[in-house]
Amino acid sequence: MISYFVRYDGRSANPEGFLHHYRSKHAQLLQRFDGIQGLTLHTPVDWSDPCPVQKGDVSLLAQMTFESTEALNQGLASDARRVARADFENFPDFEGHIFHQALQGEKIF
Repeated sequence: MISYFVRYDGRSANPEGFLHHYRSKHAQLLQRFDGIQGLTLHTPVDWSDPCPVQKGDVSLLAQMTFESTEALNQGLASDARRVARADFENFPDFEGHIFHQALQGEKIF
């Protein structure tokens, strides 16, 4: 399995509106990617760790799954991707950085 992650480090001026748009509009566009098998959205929770750790500033981590690297590359080259990229203009303002990364998953337990 190949996962394509889009990580939103930072904050939107309207966090609820940002997530609502992602769930209700943007996800429908992502579903049209050639070869996409699924979409999982990871959002922050309030947590505590007794060890001193550096907490991240991710407001959303979107995980799209594909069967293979070839399927991912086909999805990224599709017209649906261009439409999804253009949709970012419809989101509430976002201050921060957005990172894209593809990783191969290996379930250990």
